[in-house]
Amino acid sequence: MAEDWEQGGFGLYLHWPFCEAKCPYCDFNSHVSRAIDQTAWCDAYLKELDRAAFETPGRVLQSVFFGGGTPSLMDPDTAALVIERIKRNWPCANDLEITLEANPGSVEAGRFRAFRDGGVNRISMGIQALNDADLKRLGRLHSVEEALQAFEIARKTFERVSFDLIYARQGQGLEAWQAELEGALSLAVDHLSLYQLTIEQGTAFGDRYNAGRLRDLPDEDLGADLFSLTQDICDRHGLPAYEVSNHARDGAQSRHNLIYWRYGDYIGIGPGAHGRLTLSGQKYATECYSNPNRWLSAASDGAPEKPRVRLSATDQASELLLMGLRLKEGVNIQRYEALAGLRLDPTRLTELRNLGMIDIQNGHLIVLDQGVILLNSVIAKLLDS
Repeated sequence: MAEDWEQGGFGLYLHWPFCEAKCPYCDFNSHVSRAIDQTAWCDAYLKELDRAAFETPGRVLQSVFFGGGTPSLMDPDTAALVIERIKRNWPCANDLEITLEANPGSVEAGRFRAFRDGGVNRISMGIQALNDADLKRLGRLHSVEEALQAFEIARKTFERVSFDLIYARQGQGLEAWQAELEGALSLAVDHLSLYQLTIEQGTAFGDRYNAGRLRDLPDEDLGADLFSLTQDICDRHGLPAYEVSNHARDGAQSRHNLIYWRYGDYIGIGPGAHGRLTLSGQKYATECYSNPNRWLSAASDGAPEKPRVRLSATDQASELLLMGLRLKEGVNIQRYEALAGLRLDPTRLTELRNLGMIDIQNGHLIVLDQGVILLNSVIAKLLDS
């Protein structure tokens, strides 16, 4: 009998925690280090891959994602050895997707060819803005010219290339964002990740915001207008949203991230990496120690994870909604109710449908465009039953 996770798939996330500089908006587990022992890190990753494979024998792996940090700073030989060990440890899908995150400043044609030859077949590039003044404000080390050169190298080297942009930046209006986004879409890109700037506590931007020194941020109304404009422009250019912040041409969706949003299983390896793993019918939340030195030391002892958390059926049903309702395809209602052991409240469903927030199509609960802007409130109302 198939287990629930199989409806979402099986992937592997590997975290490289190092960057050339810490961006002021970033709350990811990234660190600046003058010296990195590439051999030690490679050995630790290989050991962890063997440990994970021992727990999940025979599972067909559909995706691998090198995230960070800036994984393009990794030695390409390390990436190649990791990919080789992955393919040795698990049966892999014929169309296995292997993504590497890259920053434009760390892109060189020779290194990209080495990553490709080592098995990477998709690049996700953190460009973030096509405006030099805003790139500087965002703490990015590259210029627009460097970003475009890096993108061109990536396009010539890999079949699949995505890049990220951040909008709703300081002082950014509708006309400026429209021109920037249409410029991005003119680059023959097949996948874009478009994120509204959020101010996270514990970041440099968070500190500036708390001190009243982060001015000219869009208000909620302008933020909503920027989001709606984004959807309209991407739709016209043939890159509709398949998830709240991700747009793609047909067939170019990120298979790895779909595993997250469809609530499959995924292994998390590396400092601060999270995972969801079903073993003997029980789903667990996993999390590795975030400090790079502690993780590296603990990995040599085979114990780099914090204690695993058993997820109840109710927990799993809630996470399914939290993740799945971000997708245009929505959530299979039967799957949710099988996990939750109860039906979604029909009164709340009717109320949200009448407000134009949700719909039910082919047995799937989906959030409509009007509801996406208030997604957290919609999900809270569905779960508060």
